[in-house]
Amino acid sequence: MEQKIDLERFTLTVCEIARRAGAYIREERSKFSLESVERKHAHDYVSYVDKGSERLIVSALRELLPEAGFITEEGTADIEGTTDFEGTTDFEGTTDFEGTTDFEGTGVRGCGGARNDCGSSNLVPSYPRTTAPPLLWVVDPLDGTTNFIHQYAPYAVSIALLQGREVLIGVVYEICADECFYAWKGGGAFVSRSEECGVRSEACGVRSERLHVSSQKIQDALLCLQLPYNSEAYKPTIKRLIDTFYGNVGSIRMCGSAAMALCYVAAGRLDGYAEQYIGQWDYMAGSLIVMEAGGTVTDYSGSSDFTQGNSVVATNGIIQQDLLTVVKSA
Repeated sequence: MEQKIDLERFTLTVCEIARRAGAYIREERSKFSLESVERKHAHDYVSYVDKGSERLIVSALRELLPEAGFITEEGTADIEGTTDFEGTTDFEGTTDFEGTTDFEGTGVRGCGGARNDCGSSNLVPSYPRTTAPPLLWVVDPLDGTTNFIHQYAPYAVSIALLQGREVLIGVVYEICADECFYAWKGGGAFVSRSEECGVRSEACGVRSERLHVSSQKIQDALLCLQLPYNSEAYKPTIKRLIDTFYGNVGSIRMCGSAAMALCYVAAGRLDGYAEQYIGQWDYMAGSLIVMEAGGTVTDYSGSSDFTQGNSVVATNGIIQQDLLTVVKSA
């Protein structure tokens, strides 16, 4: 039987959950020490704050939708919805659990936060044709960890609800500016700011601003061209992008957070964004927000079926082909 949920109501509740996680992150940033940072891979970092935020989010989402599984960056919950940590987190700066991203028994290989490896395999399990696709929360508890470590905005909480290959809900809470970007399938995309959106879901439902992508053409476009951790593999592509667009567009930026780059495209602050070798948790929520704001999202091949890959091109639609032509030829 197909699962039915009230997407708008669930989205507003997820806004509340994201804001709660953001409040925890903000508090921990005020007393954060570089000694708390761990290296996952070269130049790819994690801290107790990422893990604590993820546990808070997973716990709240499990209460909201018990039947849903999880794809999480730090591996504190799995496809089947079971947790994989020991001990407790007191959200005062200590944690004693360790997660894993080996989803044994599901036929799914996790990424473990290694963005240079993510997306190379199908992370969503197969299911019988006669049954509805499973519901999966896709969670990045702190997108932009390097920014967070350096007190450099933006960094964000990103939560999406995925059913099969369809994104149903997307919420991205940017902690520094206190902005909550959100969308549900078929409902449009919105942003609520701190003075308009408190911790209660009813307040978060105030649609302070409906989002819409820009109408800029490529010669005046502000592009976000990110530099993923897989530097050797991506060098030919980023060189081609820079050679093509540097001096021929309005300007080029990096922001250090895939989720926020997508939200900025949705809000018309950026006109286009491209990045490869990223995880589903990085782009899933923001991609829905872009599409509901009237934008276009594909993978680097130009396919709109991007949810199983490791690359995203998101634009106002007008300049989509301009970016795709370059990444396809790199």
